Order: sequence, then structure tokens, then C-alpha cells
Amino acid sequence: MTNLLISILIGAFAGWLADKLFTRFSLSSWLQLILGIVGGFVGGWLLGDDLQTVLKLPSLVSRVLTSFIGAAIVLGIAALIRRKDVS
Repeated sequence: MTNLLISILIGAFAGWLADKLFTRFSLSSWLQLILGIVGGFVGGWLLGDDLQTVLKLPSLVSRVLTSFIGAAIVLGIAALIRRKDVS
């Protein structure tokens, strides 16, 4: 249960960080948090513990990076969908 809560918090932080890096998407705060949480699970599914193993990073740092990568992917997909809806 604690691990799930930590994953959700890290995912929310990663979503916020990804939105700040890709400012042209400018999604609402709630949406960026939700996409970050989803992105955290996507990043974990895609990469698993590979970053921690390959780069020899501390667990927390590798989880944030993995979540950030997943959040950036999900944010990019959401931006593409949003752009198609506007056109």
C-alpha cells in the first residue's frame, strides 16, 4: 500500500515536471497530475528497473526518471489527441 502511494506521488511530481518542460502543451494542473500518474505506470511498465540497473542510480532517482519518461510519453500522446480535436 505504501509503495503504491509513493508511486502515485512520484508520478504526480513527474507529470508536473513534464508539463513544465513541455510548456507549449499547457494542460490544467489536475490533468497534468493525472497524466503524470498514468505516465508513471507507463514508464514503469516500459522500463521497469532498467534505469536503476544500467545507470546505477539510487532507487528514488531512477523512479522519478522512469516516471518522467512515461509522463512525457503520455503527455505527448495527450497533446496529439488534443490537437486533433481542435482541428
